[in-house]
Amino acid sequence: MPVTQKLSEVVNEIEGTIRNRFSDRTFWIKAEIADVKKYADKRWCFLKFIEKSGAMVTAEIKGVFWSGTYNNITNFEKATQQTFNSGLEITCNVAVRFHKRYGLTLEVLEIDFAYAIGKLEMERKQTIERLINEQIVVQDAVTGQFYSFNNRLGLPTVIQRIALITAPDSDGQRDFQKVIRNNKYGYAFSVTEFLTQIQGDEAGKLISNKLKAIDPGKFDIVAIVRGGGSDTDFKAFNDFDLVKCVATFPIPVLTGIGHDRNTSITDLVARQNRTPTETATFIIDHNLNFDNEIEEFKERLSRAVDSCLDHAKKDLENYRQRIKNLSPATILKKGFAIVMMDGKIIIDPKKIPGNATISTLLKDEIIHSQVTKKTTDGTGFDIQ
Repeated sequence: MPVTQKLSEVVNEIEGTIRNRFSDRTFWIKAEIADVKKYADKRWCFLKFIEKSGAMVTAEIKGVFWSGTYNNITNFEKATQQTFNSGLEITCNVAVRFHKRYGLTLEVLEIDFAYAIGKLEMERKQTIERLINEQIVVQDAVTGQFYSFNNRLGLPTVIQRIALITAPDSDGQRDFQKVIRNNKYGYAFSVTEFLTQIQGDEAGKLISNKLKAIDPGKFDIVAIVRGGGSDTDFKAFNDFDLVKCVATFPIPVLTGIGHDRNTSITDLVARQNRTPTETATFIIDHNLNFDNEIEEFKERLSRAVDSCLDHAKKDLENYRQRIKNLSPATILKKGFAIVMMDGKIIIDPKKIPGNATISTLLKDEIIHSQVTKKTTDGTGFDIQ
């Protein structure tokens, strides 16, 4: 049986070795920072230092600012007029630290502000400049918002056929599908998955290929989703070819590829939703808005029909009253008489010849008489 040691004994030996080797030394390093998490209330900041060869990460180590050196971050932001965040490449002075539980870390003692913009941010800016120069996107000079052919497309009235680009067996895939399938309104969706690698050096090209494989005539929208991650994980979504493909795609593209601190260029040229869950919820809410509009239209139509019927009833009652007022019975009750000849009502006296037999209808009696003489009505008009 081999001789064993306690884990703590080995860790203590590692700690002692590192302390003896690096206790009185500091190093100036140049590295890109990622996964920056600031805790301003405690004046702590955790991050990663990374080094890359081309697009490949070749070295990575944890870094930290403790309260004694946290003011470097504030000074950095004032000096450079930019937020200390993932994607920057900085030059800083660090000390090697080893903790028995948390392992190896580089504690940042000082930042050189002269070298501030990281490779990721520079690549991002170059992509944006190229998009603008090639007139693939337009940036609003006032708001800074980006407009592309795609994010100016109108959404279909109802979304039913969804092309989903996501990673297989991923949280993003599961979250999106769960919300879509279990929506409380019972909406039915047809979701066709186009599964591919979402992060890594080849992800931009792979996502572009999946997008190009989608037949726009068979779908209402495209949804590209993935869970959160570090800024370096989102490099693919700043790839020029992918961004161009999304910006010019003929049906609306919705993105749900990160959290609040992640906004890729792909997000800027599409319709951004922060997470897969928000993307699915947006689609459901879009259809719900249509349902609500239909219900509102039905209510307005019902009110309009009721109003028309009310007006029609009032008009009908008015006509009924007018007809009643003009009826022979009503006229006779008012003291008027109706003259008839040969069973027909006579309106024009000229049609009554001399010696004609006429009937005069009064309220309660009919007087039968023979015309012996016709005179004018007293106005000077001769009716003979």
